[in-house]
Amino acid sequence: MARYDGLPEFVAARGQALLRSAYLLTGDGHLAEDLVQSTLVKVAPRWRRVAAVGNPEAYVRKMLYHEHISWWRRRGRRNELPSAAPPDGERHPDFADGALLSMVLQQALARLTAKQRAVIVLRFYEDRSEIETAELLGCSTGTVKSQTHRALARLRVLEPGLADLLTDAETPEVAR
Repeated sequence: MARYDGLPEFVAARGQALLRSAYLLTGDGHLAEDLVQSTLVKVAPRWRRVAAVGNPEAYVRKMLYHEHISWWRRRGRRNELPSAAPPDGERHPDFADGALLSMVLQQALARLTAKQRAVIVLRFYEDRSEIETAELLGCSTGTVKSQTHRALARLRVLEPGLADLLTDAETPEVAR
C-alpha cells in the first residue's frame, strides 16, 4: 500500500463537506480553503494509519476543528465585529428572505469564540450528539453542554432576530 493510497479519493468524496464545515467555522471562503488544506497537509503523512483505523472522516474533522482553534489562538482573539444594528432606534429585521437570514447568522457566528462556534457548527449544522461533539473536540460532554448554552445565549443577545431559531429553554446571562 502506497503512502497516500485512498487520500485523493477521500478528498474527492468528502472535500466539499469539509469545506462547508470550515466555512462555517471561519466565515470566509478563502480561510476555509486554507483551513482544509492545512488540515489535509497534516493528515497526509499519517494517512495510512488514519485509513487503517476505519473512520478517516472523524479523524480529519477532529483535526480540522483543532487546527481552527490553533489558528485562533496564534492569531489572538479578534476584535469584536461592529454590530449591523442602526445606531439609534430599535431594529426590526425582516427575515422573509433566506439570504438575509444566512448573512445575519453568519455575522453572529463570527462573533462567537472559536470553541463556541465549533460546538454550534457540530451540534446544529452537522447534527452531532453531545458525545460525538465532545469526542471530536477532545473535551467533556459537560464542556459541550456549557459551551452550547453560552453560545446560544450570546447569539440571542447579538442577534435578537434569531431568537425564534434558537430553541434552548433557558436564557441565562451571557458569559464571554
